[in-house]
Amino acid sequence: MSAPHPLNQAVIQQAMHDLRNGQLGRWEGTGFTEDILDALKHPGNAIALAHARVPWVKCQINRDVVLRTLNRVPDIQKEIETIDRMLRLGASTEMMAEFHGLSHQEVARRRAILGLPERKGRWPVLTEEQDSELWQAWSQTRKDRSIDPEDDATMLELAMELAESRSLPLAVVWSAIRDWIDQGLM
Repeated sequence: MSAPHPLNQAVIQQAMHDLRNGQLGRWEGTGFTEDILDALKHPGNAIALAHARVPWVKCQINRDVVLRTLNRVPDIQKEIETIDRMLRLGASTEMMAEFHGLSHQEVARRRAILGLPERKGRWPVLTEEQDSELWQAWSQTRKDRSIDPEDDATMLELAMELAESRSLPLAVVWSAIRDWIDQGLM
């Protein structure tokens, strides 16, 4: 006698999980109709489908989606590296939300994973000398590279370079840059 088909079991397991969590919308368009989803509310029906020896699920690979996903891997890796770099340089939680959509909890978790200390209190204020040196470096580099002050991604990269080279928290450097741009000091 043959064993239950593993694909049937996997689909039923996921469907039951989604049914318990009220996420039935993801099953629209897959072949699960309302009457089938309603039948799955009865454990005996779910068990019968999970243990069916005949496959009632077809698996088909969407080559285009697979290739697009694989092509995104370097971008995803670069984003992970950028997030880690920003956190190590002292990015604020607000910056992480703005640039990467991370919540306070996600930022705290990532900081913990990186072994970074918990941030408490306000960021330090730049001394007049630090502010002047930072302004000179930012202004000159921005001009040399022809960086558009409205290009946040490129500005962030420059801010990270300046934070690294001056051992300043990225949040402080970013705040100073945003203030200069808002004041039109370019």
